[in-house]
Amino acid sequence: MTISATSPETTLSTKIINGLLAIKPLAEFAKNRARNMIIKRAYSIGVNWQENINSLQNHDWEQEINSLTNANISYPEYYLNSFHAYEKGNLQWEAAWELESAAYSVHSTIYSKTPQKEGDRTLRNNYHQVLKEKLAITPQNILDIGCGVGLSTFALKEQYPESKISGLDLSPYFLAVANYQSRQKNQNIQWLHSQAEKTNLPSNSHDLVSAFLIFHELPQLAAKNIIQEAHRVLKTGGYFSMMDMNPQSEVYKKMPRYVFTLLKSTEPYLDEYFSLNMESVFLDAGFEKPSIIPISIRHRTIIARKR
Repeated sequence: MTISATSPETTLSTKIINGLLAIKPLAEFAKNRARNMIIKRAYSIGVNWQENINSLQNHDWEQEINSLTNANISYPEYYLNSFHAYEKGNLQWEAAWELESAAYSVHSTIYSKTPQKEGDRTLRNNYHQVLKEKLAITPQNILDIGCGVGLSTFALKEQYPESKISGLDLSPYFLAVANYQSRQKNQNIQWLHSQAEKTNLPSNSHDLVSAFLIFHELPQLAAKNIIQEAHRVLKTGGYFSMMDMNPQSEVYKKMPRYVFTLLKSTEPYLDEYFSLNMESVFLDAGFEKPSIIPISIRHRTIIARKR
């Protein structure tokens, strides 16, 4: 059964799942179950979840966050939702301190039935391989939207060491960790606390706008606005690229409904993402016809050039 299909059976199943998740005790149970599975898998691949948190907790984070917080920021309503089993979503320290460990865990089974820590790096490498193949330019000015704690931004810097790279995110907690990590890595990256749908960056100023695993966390209107904003800040001939879950993947088509329930308990806008026609969104925003390329059994890269 395809999760994003509109058949009566799937629609009914989706309504049942959404109804269950509307019951707070059941939603909390599902969230905790999903979170515990991620933590347990992290330990199984050699990621010491608690030790990683402890290593970050001892830093002076108040000074870090104050140095880059945009006091004029306006948080859209959708962003104040609970994400990834965190009550305050991305607006809390625990989400920032645990993000890297969670990435290793969640991506550990993408390329192997046996969990492997290298799954995360392989996924990122495959994304950048597509960029190398599809970009007709070497981007000099790159914007990484929804950069989180900088994992995707550091990967871009590794691929384009001579380029000017900026990481933009709506969470000052994520950016504080990213800024701290960039100093540890001696990486010169600009961190921007702003909305991806309203960056306040100059028009026609970037060669590449990249988005790594953010669109499944967005309602459809926000997704459309972000792609439109990316088009504005890109130079003519520049590219927008994204990597995210692939709704056409056989994994999701065959996923047991109870597993999908656990997934949806931590991803409140998954239905909207799975039913969004990304090709149409790109074309409506003024991009050329996008290339849509599977890069894992669960993920795809979409890349399009600004006319």
